[in-house]
This record gives sequence, C-alpha cells and structure tokens, in this order.
Amino acid sequence: MSNNQIINLDQLEFSLHSHGESFQAEIAPVANNLKTDKLGYRVTRVPPGKSAWPLHAHYANEEMFFVLSGSGSVKIGSAVHKIRVGDFISAPPNPEEPHQIINSSDSTLTYLCVSTMLEPEVAVYPNSNKIGVVAGAPPGRVGNKNGIFKIVKNDSGLGYWDGED
Repeated sequence: MSNNQIINLDQLEFSLHSHGESFQAEIAPVANNLKTDKLGYRVTRVPPGKSAWPLHAHYANEEMFFVLSGSGSVKIGSAVHKIRVGDFISAPPNPEEPHQIINSSDSTLTYLCVSTMLEPEVAVYPNSNKIGVVAGAPPGRVGNKNGIFKIVKNDSGLGYWDGED
C-alpha cells in the first residue's frame, strides 16, 4: 500500500553515491515520499569497508539510526562501538561528539536514519576541518534556489566588517 503517509521498503528508489575509496552507499529518501514536515528519514545501504558519510556532528539536528540488516561499527566521539541488527543509535546535536557509521563487516549494512529537520543547521567535519551551513530549506531537502548550502574550511572566512563601506 502506498499513499502520502505509507510506503513500503520494497517501494523505495535507491540511488548510488560514492566518493574516493572510503565513501559509498545506496540512499533511498523516505520522507520525500511521505507527508512529513518535522522529521526526515531515509534508508541507507553501505557495502563492506565503506561509510555513507564522513565523521560529522550537528549543532541543531538530532539523528537516530536503526540497523535493519548487517553489522558494522559506529564512531561516537572518540569511542568505536560494534553495531548489529536491531540496534538503535542516538546522535544528539553536539559539535564535540561527532558520529559516523562504518560497515566493518563482510556483507551489506542497511540502516534507517531518522532526523529532526531544524534549520538553519551547522555541521562540523573534524577529519577535514570543514563546516557546513544549511538555511532556507530543511537539511537533506536542499533544493530551494533561495536557500543556502555552503561547505567551507573552518579556518577560512572574513572579518565581520570586510567588504563593508
């Protein structure tokens, strides 16, 4: 059954994204297909030895992950924890506690990610010294041409009065 409030896992459309040697996943947006405003969710399938996303932390949004199949590990702050089918993983907004799910097994890891959709959002990427800013559209649904989606190096930038007369 599919309507604007119900969709089955077998009806999701996955798209592949990858970068370099470390990042690869098939992502299926769920919330985009449903009547939802305050929550975002998607199903992610990660092949062995890969991660879907870099290590990161949020200032505004909280994420929760639920492992549907497979196993792997999750880095939370400086700790690494084994994860398996049935595990819930909490990632509250905290720039001092970045998180990343890694498929450290030899089979596909599939998980559901649920997130609040607060904006503006700022995310930090400690391994690459970057900051991401999203405003004008909920994170994960960036498509508004008037919105802002920027990734910058943490040590770049201008002074407050630069360019002002």
